[in-house]
Amino acid sequence: MWLSGQWFGADVVARIAATVRAEPSLSRRALSRRICEWLDWRAPTGRPREVSCRKALLVLQRRGVLELPACAQVAAFGATAAPSAPPAVATVRGPLEDLGPIALVPVRSGDRAASRRWNALLQAYHYLGAGPLCGAQLRYLVHSESSGWVGALSFSAAAWRVQPRDAWIGWSERAHRANLDQVVCNSRFLIVPSVQVANLASHVLALSVRRLADDWRAQYGYEPVLVETFIDAQRFTGACYRAANWRWVGQTAGRADGYRNGTRSTGPKEIYVYPLHADWQRMLCREPPERLVLRPARGADWVDEEFAGARLYDPRLRRRLYTLAHDFYAQPGELIPQASSGSVAKSKAAYRFFDNARVDMQKLLTGHIEATAQRIRSYPVVLAVQDTTTLNYTAHPATEGLGPINTRKDRGVGLVLHDTVAFTVDGTPLGVLDAQCWARDPAPTTTTAQRDHWPIEAKESMKWLRSYRVTAAVQALCPTTMVVSVGDREADLHELFAEAQQTPGGPQLLVRAERARRRQVAAALAAEAEELWPRMARVAAAGQQTVAIPRQGSRPARTATLDVRYEAVTLRPPARSTGAAVTVWAVYAREAAAPAGVAPLEWMLLTTVPVTTFAEATERLQWYTRRWGIEVYHRVLKSGCRIEDRQLTSADSLTNCLALDLVVAWRIFWLVKQARETPQVSCDGVLEADEWQALHATVHNTSPPPTPPSLREAVRMIATLGGFLGRPRDSEPGPITVWRGLQRLDNIVLGYRLALRLHAGRAGP
Repeated sequence: MWLSGQWFGADVVARIAATVRAEPSLSRRALSRRICEWLDWRAPTGRPREVSCRKALLVLQRRGVLELPACAQVAAFGATAAPSAPPAVATVRGPLEDLGPIALVPVRSGDRAASRRWNALLQAYHYLGAGPLCGAQLRYLVHSESSGWVGALSFSAAAWRVQPRDAWIGWSERAHRANLDQVVCNSRFLIVPSVQVANLASHVLALSVRRLADDWRAQYGYEPVLVETFIDAQRFTGACYRAANWRWVGQTAGRADGYRNGTRSTGPKEIYVYPLHADWQRMLCREPPERLVLRPARGADWVDEEFAGARLYDPRLRRRLYTLAHDFYAQPGELIPQASSGSVAKSKAAYRFFDNARVDMQKLLTGHIEATAQRIRSYPVVLAVQDTTTLNYTAHPATEGLGPINTRKDRGVGLVLHDTVAFTVDGTPLGVLDAQCWARDPAPTTTTAQRDHWPIEAKESMKWLRSYRVTAAVQALCPTTMVVSVGDREADLHELFAEAQQTPGGPQLLVRAERARRRQVAAALAAEAEELWPRMARVAAAGQQTVAIPRQGSRPARTATLDVRYEAVTLRPPARSTGAAVTVWAVYAREAAAPAGVAPLEWMLLTTVPVTTFAEATERLQWYTRRWGIEVYHRVLKSGCRIEDRQLTSADSLTNCLALDLVVAWRIFWLVKQARETPQVSCDGVLEADEWQALHATVHNTSPPPTPPSLREAVRMIATLGGFLGRPRDSEPGPITVWRGLQRLDNIVLGYRLALRLHAGRAGP
């Protein structure tokens, strides 16, 4: 969970609990310092964020996650010390010039005399008293050369969330959490009542904001860029702030029912702000780079494992996400009202969630990507398969923000999805690594010929490089695994190979070459060049390889025997590119004797993984055959999860819903593959006790056994509910029959649980 801007995963919480048990005398302060060291959690000055850590620990204790050591008893100096008498202040009326030079005197740490004077002034003359102030803070005394102490003010941590201020800044949730410390609050401002001098208050404000950035940097190691304050309109007009060029941006909510910390508002406050930097908005709205982190592959259930790292910081949004994920998985393929079990309240909540401005596809998927990275670490080689598909929403014209997906003639509209799914070399899907979804421009103003001269950053082809970069971030988390980015002919881009060449330690590439691109290969002489296909055709065949070709449309499945050739080649950049040449290995496979009327199978694969033997060449071919797994995945997504039947108001809402469907589709696909690869493991890691009991009782019409069945048996029973016959010659069930069975299983489990409750009620205590 996210607390105080830091992720506290199950591993960190377990480590804290173990430390408390092993060292019961450890103080909370020492514990917080140790946690900051574990997490490298520091302020810009390099100091550990002890206070933030202690706040997070208190939240964990309140939630019952862990038990903290008892608080150490310290001397209550403030309670025993007698309150200071207010210092003598002058009575002044007249123009500002009569006061002489006005100086702001910082109250330094350790200066007890100045601190007592500041506290005494505020306690005596300010309606809020001296504090306590929140977080980082600076305090000043206001001194007149002729009249002595005439006031005091302070700056401290900004309010966590203020809707008018946040809307005025325009920052995102990530930017808000990363940059809030660059906003400070003028939390106290006092001119003593006996000093009635026009323009003194605005003059003091001007002096303070002029030096605030330098003083804050000297104290905390960084500069704030915006100052805020809150004016009680029933007491003050705020004229001095307006005179000092502060900007009014709205009012606080002033909640009469109180806040979560137990305080009650005295009414709405006027919000004023003052930028300290000309480029303040860009600095506050700048988002930190998204950084993937490894998380333990365990949680309360599979939804917790996959979505614990979702970048949703509002606990209400997180709870709704978990509910939706459970509902979507329980009834895959059902529309939102049906998946919500007909509940109007749950349906409305789902629609509000997908339409929430703080929700987007990447925030929802980040946790699943990190969980996928954790699974990837268990394998020596993983294939990150990229592919593009279209989502057709022509039947839903009320959805806003869609674009063309086919030809101008058929006028189909929808979204384009480019996703990357990680597979083992045996074809087991490990999870989604990247998903990009967008709507094309419905009225492009340029021609295809003009777009050919654009840089790749301005083209749709950039999707391949973006996905490669996300895969590179995952590769950095999995140093012992070789991740291979796999793409079809559309991925045959010189810029992609150049990107891989410029990314040391990044993923490898395996791409099917596009013959129409007329790849130029450097020859023996620097000035010579020839095309890739004629060059590879002259290479002697190293051997033959048999591959299974799956059914595609009306074309039946078959087995093809291929002549295999391989060689290292240097690819010249295309004429439109200024990039450098790249050296890769080419693996050329062509069917020797295709059936009559069938075009011979021909693959030209380009890879950055070295190919020096026939065995390595055939292994690269075998890897590429796993690319068809993403086609199966897309079929589960469209036919099983029925993402194209979703009826939402906007393209943004659809992409948010798509994030959940992507994970649910993966989960169904993974379940099918796991039942084939590890058939004898128990199903209790996938199904809860009452789920497998209800499943067994329904399929076999008998009482459930005392121990859970194997995963293979459970999946076959689920598939039976979806129409799987299980005849002796039938293969194992596929994803489609499994998701059909899951739809029925949810209703069966609901009935089973209801029957158990009713039976328990009749049985009595």
